Amino acid sequence: MKTVAKPKTVYVCGNCGYESIKWYGKCPSCGEFSAMVEETRLPEPLPGKAGKRGGGVLQHAAPLSSDTYYGDEENRITTGLSELDRVFGGGMVKGSVTLLGGDPGIGKSTLLLQICETLGKTQKVLYVSGEESRRQIKMRAVRLGVTTENLLLLTDTELQAVDLAIENIKPDIVFIDSIQTMYNSELSSLPGNPSQIRDCAASLIATAKAREISIVFIGHMNKEGTIAGPKMLEHIVDTVLYFEGDKNLTYRIIRAVKNRFGSTNEIGIFEMGEEGLVEVPNPSAALLAGRPENVAGTCMVCVYEGTRPILAEVQGLINQTYLGTARRMANGIDYNRLTMLLAVLEKRTGLKLSTCDAYCNVIGGLKLTEPSSDLAAVLACASSYFDKPVAENLIAFGEVGLVGELRSVRNVAARVSEAMRLGYSKFIIPFANRPKREIEGATIYAVKNIGEAIEIAIGPSEKPEQDK
Repeated sequence: MKTVAKPKTVYVCGNCGYESIKWYGKCPSCGEFSAMVEETRLPEPLPGKAGKRGGGVLQHAAPLSSDTYYGDEENRITTGLSELDRVFGGGMVKGSVTLLGGDPGIGKSTLLLQICETLGKTQKVLYVSGEESRRQIKMRAVRLGVTTENLLLLTDTELQAVDLAIENIKPDIVFIDSIQTMYNSELSSLPGNPSQIRDCAASLIATAKAREISIVFIGHMNKEGTIAGPKMLEHIVDTVLYFEGDKNLTYRIIRAVKNRFGSTNEIGIFEMGEEGLVEVPNPSAALLAGRPENVAGTCMVCVYEGTRPILAEVQGLINQTYLGTARRMANGIDYNRLTMLLAVLEKRTGLKLSTCDAYCNVIGGLKLTEPSSDLAAVLACASSYFDKPVAENLIAFGEVGLVGELRSVRNVAARVSEAMRLGYSKFIIPFANRPKREIEGATIYAVKNIGEAIEIAIGPSEKPEQDK
């Protein structure tokens, strides 16, 4: 009598992908509560038998000699937006798979539809939408001025329908909006389940590699600020891009957190307008627009993002607390980093910050991850504490250590040159980065610790009345 293999039930963590034959309230791998989801696995086909899709004997690629591909150059496709091409590393690579994540309403669908006008001149684009109807997409396309005939729309969420469309149309580029809405009818789980996301993504990636098709997935964000679904999704794609910025503000930032074909330090800055996303070719000038003068609690910094320096304004507010515990808030810089800098500032300079509320903000929605912004945050908080403004036309950058010392940073000459182009002439830098020769038109203060930096930036100051 012939035995038929039965489907197997497993429990998979939606946060880390951990699998188990029994259910846990807390994932043994990542510690996430209520993350284990039941999945039904179909039996794997035997070797030489028909696969899950395809209806024939499984085909395997033959190994190739290294001489056949070492000489090939990357075939990049220009998107029409130089800021986006910069993040990609020079353009979208043919046959690559990109994952674009961001908060709802930040402009992910708008960006992909907007670049279709340029891509449609040389490429055939298939836009698969599982969230909007053809009428909704058409209305947005008219608003964005997308009129290319090489843009084909498909409003379906079934993986088999997408595979069939790719087989018939043979597009060069495919946009999936979004990967969380796609589902494979051969699986019993619901759309959005980790097994559905993993299976649909793996199938589409295999299609992209076999047919040399560039595919872009739009990914939903969860409450933790990461892309929803199994973490494996970010591992199997070639490029992971994050759309940053508050949707209530005008500026949007695209940052690459993974890129197999370029740098992960590049960012692209856009401004949301009535006609879609507009590139910001000079982000430093845009972020400095409207900066107040002669006001305490603000300091300028020049950070390095990828291959270009960008000026940003760091604001600090120190106020006497009337609660039992002082409050700390950070926007644009790491909260734990700010807490450490305030502790160093109190320990090494004697400021009584433990009895004060402290707030730190970076203007324009920019997120500063480089340690060179430490000194600007310290000076902004010290300026607010003494209620004395930082010296006019001054830029400060440097990493702050736990003993209050300033550590060296990279590309000092490029930072100084960018700041001088925008009218700044005074610079506080780490002593280890002091220039070997004088820079014409620039006043350089090379300091060893934050105490010297505060004295130069805001001058000798008496302590407030509550500290006397």
